[in-house]
Amino acid sequence: MQSNSAKDDSDEMEIIPSEHNGTVHETKNEDSGDIHRAEENQKSSIDPNLYLYDDDLETRPHISTFISSIANYENTIPAATDPDAKPAAPSARMGTLIGVFLPCIQNIFGVILFIRLTWVVGTAGAVCGFLIVLTCCCVTMLTAISMSAIATNGVVPAGGSYFMISRSLGPEFGGAVGMLFYTGTTLAAAMYIVGAVEIVLTYMAPWASIFGDFTKDADAMYNNFRVYGTLLLIFMGLIVFLGVKFVNKFATVALACVILSIIAVYVGIFDNIHGNEKLYMCVLGKRLLKDIPLENCTKEDSFLRDLYCPDGKCEEYYLANNVTKVKGIKGLASGVFYDNIFPSFLEKGQFISYGKSAIDIENTSGESYNQIMADITTSFTLLIGIFFPSVTGIMAGSNRSGDLADAQKSIPIGTICAILTTSTVYLSSVMFFAGTVDNLLLRDKFGQSIGGKLVVANIAWPNQWVILIGSFLSTLGAGLQSLTGAPRLLQAIARDEIIPFLAPFAKSSKRGEPTRALLLTIVICQCGILLGNVDLLAPLLSMFFLMCYGFVNLACAVQTLLRTPNWRPRFKFYHWSLSLIGLTLCISVMIMTSWYFALIAMGMAIIIYKYIEYRGAEKEWGDGIRGMALTAARYSLLRLEEGPPHTKNWRPQILVLSKLNDNLLPKYRKIFSFATQLKAGKGLTICVSVIKGDHTKITNKAVDAKATLRKYMTDEKVKGFCDVLVAQQIGEGLSSVIQTIGLGGMKPNTVIIGWPYSWRQEGRNSWKTFIQTVRTVAACHMALMVPKGINFYPESNHKIGGNIDIWWIVHDGGLLMLLPFLLKQHRTWRNCKLRIFTVAQIEDNSIQMKKDLKTFLYHLRIEADVEVVEMNNSDISAYTYERTLMMEQRNQMLRALGLNKKENSKVDSQNDEKRNSIDLDGPENADTPETTSNKDESTEKADGDFKSSVKPDEFNVRRMHTAIKLNEVIVEKSQDAQLVIMNLPGPPREVRAERESNYMEFLEVLTEGLEKVLMVRGGGREVITIYS
Repeated sequence: MQSNSAKDDSDEMEIIPSEHNGTVHETKNEDSGDIHRAEENQKSSIDPNLYLYDDDLETRPHISTFISSIANYENTIPAATDPDAKPAAPSARMGTLIGVFLPCIQNIFGVILFIRLTWVVGTAGAVCGFLIVLTCCCVTMLTAISMSAIATNGVVPAGGSYFMISRSLGPEFGGAVGMLFYTGTTLAAAMYIVGAVEIVLTYMAPWASIFGDFTKDADAMYNNFRVYGTLLLIFMGLIVFLGVKFVNKFATVALACVILSIIAVYVGIFDNIHGNEKLYMCVLGKRLLKDIPLENCTKEDSFLRDLYCPDGKCEEYYLANNVTKVKGIKGLASGVFYDNIFPSFLEKGQFISYGKSAIDIENTSGESYNQIMADITTSFTLLIGIFFPSVTGIMAGSNRSGDLADAQKSIPIGTICAILTTSTVYLSSVMFFAGTVDNLLLRDKFGQSIGGKLVVANIAWPNQWVILIGSFLSTLGAGLQSLTGAPRLLQAIARDEIIPFLAPFAKSSKRGEPTRALLLTIVICQCGILLGNVDLLAPLLSMFFLMCYGFVNLACAVQTLLRTPNWRPRFKFYHWSLSLIGLTLCISVMIMTSWYFALIAMGMAIIIYKYIEYRGAEKEWGDGIRGMALTAARYSLLRLEEGPPHTKNWRPQILVLSKLNDNLLPKYRKIFSFATQLKAGKGLTICVSVIKGDHTKITNKAVDAKATLRKYMTDEKVKGFCDVLVAQQIGEGLSSVIQTIGLGGMKPNTVIIGWPYSWRQEGRNSWKTFIQTVRTVAACHMALMVPKGINFYPESNHKIGGNIDIWWIVHDGGLLMLLPFLLKQHRTWRNCKLRIFTVAQIEDNSIQMKKDLKTFLYHLRIEADVEVVEMNNSDISAYTYERTLMMEQRNQMLRALGLNKKENSKVDSQNDEKRNSIDLDGPENADTPETTSNKDESTEKADGDFKSSVKPDEFNVRRMHTAIKLNEVIVEKSQDAQLVIMNLPGPPREVRAERESNYMEFLEVLTEGLEKVLMVRGGGREVITIYS
């Protein structure tokens, strides 16, 4: 401000006549001519129709330049690629089916479907089994709805839930959940590997067992899984390290296997509608037996007698019950569904039998005698944990957002359709399995009663090998995908630098592979394989996925409740209550399934969170937790003090500068209504007025004015604070307010100031204060809004319809895009439609410009009509010259009047001196005629200067041309608009009276014929973003 004052003083001195040199008009005209010529040389490339914005265009891009730079962008974390492959030509962007639906299908359908779903149905019964599947599907559906809202709230780079949570809830939550997601993905690979080994050893090649007959010893079976699982992990790790290309191609094969296998099961169910004579079980009383050849399944045969009567003394249950052969697959027509309605939960060591009689299920003798026993204690909640991994994989579409032609459309549709499809398959499978298979066979987890066969495989058409080979290959493919994705997720977390100890894993090998991350993934995966049991792995990894899904729901709920300006999801079918229900379901399922596994997952998350909070690198991603700090007290203020908010958290913190009239009442009441209508951004509002005078003398006036200001704010429902400042000069008082108002991160970032309507009549002071305030706001890097025609603005309790027209000439941070969106959140403007106009320069391709602008608005999630206005005629009209000449003549008249006033004051002082000398020396020393002659001569010189200025200044002509041309176009297009929002041209750099007066005239011409105008000038930072 000091430089401006000094400059102002120098300008004032320039227009005062010197006693030795007469006037300085000629020198001043020469200097201004030199300045104009220099500026013309520098700005010759600017479109003549936009010359009024020449100062802005030097530092801020024209719209055509801006939108063309962002129309094509890359937004992905690099996916797994083959480092040895030659660079391929850019492929076409994927649609919803290929890019989202099928990958989700592949990731959701997994090993549990083939090797555990029948056991879940048999154990839980049709009703509880249906509820188990429905609960899991509801969790993923609610999470998918929340994820769709987040994924369509801007461009989501690859990274799935980690990216969405970290950018929505902050680096602490993001890092913690990212590590949980990584751990879950790694353990999923272990589960797939163990599941693949189980399929091979149990159903395809039982002879390959290393530790003997595992049908008689569960430990031997799990030891086999550990050994073969380790070997398979090493083999798959080598494939991932050496042949990513093979992994990507194998994914297609795995998907085909999954789809064909499911089709084979459905065909087989209807093919066996009357049952299947191939599978029979041997049942003693109500207990299911194993390893009993069907020809020996009778009491008359010595095989059973030798088994139950080893010393001539027979087991009591054997003596009391008969042995029967039972058909395993009875078919839908048999009515077996009614036998499978109710649950049959058992404790470990109890016998699998019909009913719940203690005589049938309890092992009283201590020997199993080839009777099949429950290997784990089952319950409704445990089965949820075991089944839940079957519904995970919903993030596959969001992970590929960078490869999608229209991610904001494809992700919600593809993901939700995939969940609906898989949920339909799972729920129908529950009903079909319950209506087709005998209860005892459903509960035989490993198919030991039918000779170690897979139940689902024996339902399928044409034979069991379709399912065995298909399930093995699909499980193998899912494991390879997990081993490929997990290291890259870990590397992405490490590269974000939020967890310092992960820094070594951010590096890639020479081939571009995350080798270090892959090694760590293999180690963790091996730990999971050492558990050796799918039934232990499934609930454990369910915890990690449930934590991720819970935080996705939390992120959506927080963003929705905060209503941050950047929260504008294109997906509209979401609600914060659905997200909270999803979060509650996730937490409930975690605790019900396994409270100790839940504590492990939560403890891991808390440890990582605290580690990032105290030791991690500081990141600012515009997350919702930092947005909540705007409503908190001391702690939040200290956090907000760390730096400016992220673009996503930017909201207008409004400072309303209200002018008071002589009665100390706000001059423009509706400026408070306008501030209220902008409050949809949930920002802070401070209203301040400045009174001229001495604070010690007019303290009571200041108190009364503040009370009046508070009353106006209350009446107009402005939520915020008010204050009144007493200053010697209004301009200096406003400058002090703008520089010092606010506290820490709660400082205003947007100033609203009224238009000085009577600036012509009131002389220099009115517009000088206005321009000084504009300069101060710019120097403080704050945004500025100048409503003109404020008395015509609507009341807050009115509803209006029509158009809000945005004339976007210069990009200054996107404030012009954000303000109408915020206004439309208020009931007053909600029914208005947005129309965006921009001006094409001569060299612009207006068709491409319109296309790019539509693309930009689409990614901003703002619905508006777009029109590109071409102003090809750059010829300066006679009216422009005439209007400029009138403006300059007015300035010269004002300058002449100023000179005369100063001459008069000088003459008066000289006359006083003359009178004194007459009193002292006598009348002969008086020289009055000479003085009068000097006065007349001065007036004549001023008039002569006024009459000689017949040719307007070219510098002013160009700006007047811009104002007139733009005004003509704006009035033509937007005269009936409810509100016209446009860029406010920057004030003149030179602090000179003529330039400042001309600037006000240009703004008047620019807005002539428009009833309601909002002139906006950004603060030099981005306030809106296409990213989530």
